[in-house]
Amino acid sequence: MSMTTIPLAGRELDSQCPYCSVQCKLRLTPEPASGGEPGEPFRYRAQGAPNAASQGRACVKGLNAHQHAFSSERLLQPLIRREGRLEPCGWDEALDAVAELWRSRIAAGDPDSIGFYGGGSLTNESAYWLGKFARIGVGTRHIDYNGRFCMSAAASAGVRAFGLDRGLTFRLSDIPEAKCILLAGTNVAECQPTLMPYFNEAKENGAYLIVVDPRRTKTAEAADLHLQLRPGTDALLAVLLLRLVLDEGLEDRAFIEARTEGFDEARRQAEALDPAEAAARCGVPLEDARSAARAYASAETAILCTARGVEQQTDGHEAVRQLLNLVLATGQIGRPGCGYGAITGQGNGQGGREHGQKADQLPGYRSIEDPADRAHAAAVWGVPPDSIPGKGVSAFDMMRLVHEGRIRALLVMGSNPVVSNPHAGFVEEALGRLDQLVVADLFLTETARMAHVVLPVASYLENEGTLTNLEGRVLLREASMPPPGEAWADWAVLNALAERLDRQERFRCGSAEAIFEELRRASRGGAADYAGISYERLRKEGGVYWPCPSEEEDGQGLLFADGFARPGGRAQFAARTEAGTGAVDETDGGYPLLLTNGRVLAHYLTGAQTRRSPALASRELESFLELHPRTAAALGIEEGEWVSVVSRQGEFAARGRLNAGIREDTVFAPMHWGGRQNVNRATRPELDPVCRMPGFKTTAVRVRPLRGGGA
Repeated sequence: MSMTTIPLAGRELDSQCPYCSVQCKLRLTPEPASGGEPGEPFRYRAQGAPNAASQGRACVKGLNAHQHAFSSERLLQPLIRREGRLEPCGWDEALDAVAELWRSRIAAGDPDSIGFYGGGSLTNESAYWLGKFARIGVGTRHIDYNGRFCMSAAASAGVRAFGLDRGLTFRLSDIPEAKCILLAGTNVAECQPTLMPYFNEAKENGAYLIVVDPRRTKTAEAADLHLQLRPGTDALLAVLLLRLVLDEGLEDRAFIEARTEGFDEARRQAEALDPAEAAARCGVPLEDARSAARAYASAETAILCTARGVEQQTDGHEAVRQLLNLVLATGQIGRPGCGYGAITGQGNGQGGREHGQKADQLPGYRSIEDPADRAHAAAVWGVPPDSIPGKGVSAFDMMRLVHEGRIRALLVMGSNPVVSNPHAGFVEEALGRLDQLVVADLFLTETARMAHVVLPVASYLENEGTLTNLEGRVLLREASMPPPGEAWADWAVLNALAERLDRQERFRCGSAEAIFEELRRASRGGAADYAGISYERLRKEGGVYWPCPSEEEDGQGLLFADGFARPGGRAQFAARTEAGTGAVDETDGGYPLLLTNGRVLAHYLTGAQTRRSPALASRELESFLELHPRTAAALGIEEGEWVSVVSRQGEFAARGRLNAGIREDTVFAPMHWGGRQNVNRATRPELDPVCRMPGFKTTAVRVRPLRGGGA
């Protein structure tokens, strides 16, 4: 439990963790900071509260999340740039400045020159309102969000294979029933630690745990078998596993024939693979791969999960599709203790992409290119269908348009793209070319420091709304206290801007619950149907799975028991394209190592919040580069010294950290720091051709010590 001094006292606060996709419930209890004398400041002690997802558990991040909400660095009033400096101003001045430029662009017939960049931590209500505002408040097609870098590969693969994208196709409570669990590119023990007891319980019940990761992470340490593959070869490994399943005759023919299509082509391509050659390219022993295939396919029940390690590659869509082939070939889906799961990273990574802040989607996971879907949204919004703009571009593609001058004004809400985007130096240069950058945030982040206007918004303790966790369970997070200073809820900012654009008639909802009621109607009949979910029901039941078409239904926790969400109810196998051949940045004498990145236990995303929690910041004060001791020795690098990491795109600095649990050809850096320590200054700009995911996990680099230098 953690404690921090607060300006309020005397009552318990019930809330919900703002960080990962488990969305644990929390209770904050006030206690005197010392002695208990009248008038003394109070501190809050945080602990987990009962909930179905984490069963009352909370991790170190959640237990210290309130520290950032009470931080002295919180933005308490709007800022506007005058003569090169950000200075305090009133809301009217800030909003008038934003709207004036937007009105001029709209009047010139160029609303697409205005862009919107959202976030996967926004509530469903804010995400829905942002998408609606961009499209019918401003009339631009240019909106996307940072979740593009989170689950887009798994989302596109799930839609094509199953007809539906939801993080988990099973319930968290199903995990202990699995007899084999394959975790590919996910470090649950550090990224979603309150879920680890589910996997431990499965192991106690006899489950065989396989972990696929270039590093020996805390999760890999718990595995019965660790496949320590070369970064970027996940798609190839997936095809190899299918080939080995076929060699053993362990495919589920009855399931394949009754519930899938396209198997013969996938089988032919897998059988054309040379197992020994493929294993060598992946850097894993063939017999270990054979053991993994046999264990997964022969288990009575099995679960396969992916996360960013597999997905954040330029063939991430292909890698997930090939792993889904393995799921389908073995029939390990649609039953208790079985299924596929993409373990979402952001707090509302699931809900955030369902209701309209993604470039190609309308509320309810409808397609913006489908005439019937456009007509449904238009009817709810009270506008003609042809007035809704068409499909936009992905988050990083928007940065390219900014760089080219085709987007001249950008609103960033709940994100920090200067740190989170690949090829970060390019992104910073692009944002510097804007006529107007507006940032709505809690803090003066690296992106906010570049803004022309900064708008202070509510934190998780002050911002009521729903969020959807990784298993598709919609949860209500009540506001525990009013926002400090002059901070507003995200949706209130959009309402005020709509008024200044004379669009207020479409943006009259004056509360999160009122917005959710409209969202229910907008999602009705869509893939992500929330029509049967209400605040009253969420307060009573604690959470409801989607899809939930009516209040008389319970919602679906276990998906695909009777059929898939594709025509005829059949899942689709993927034919192999060029699995494993395009994902890896080529190493050579100048760039001999592969850089991969990820998270550490104490921090979240770009660290904008966790680095302002003293208890969390003290656990990891600065970034680091993890190297194998033999690699470090060859480079003359000692434990703890600063190193320079250089790629073909750029350079960053970090402290060297030696770890024998990483491959000798691989180095790892976390993603939570900006400035000179920003790993994304080195990552490359290439994108997955299907889902537009950047290749964060495979960048060729060279490393050298910074003797006498620092960050």
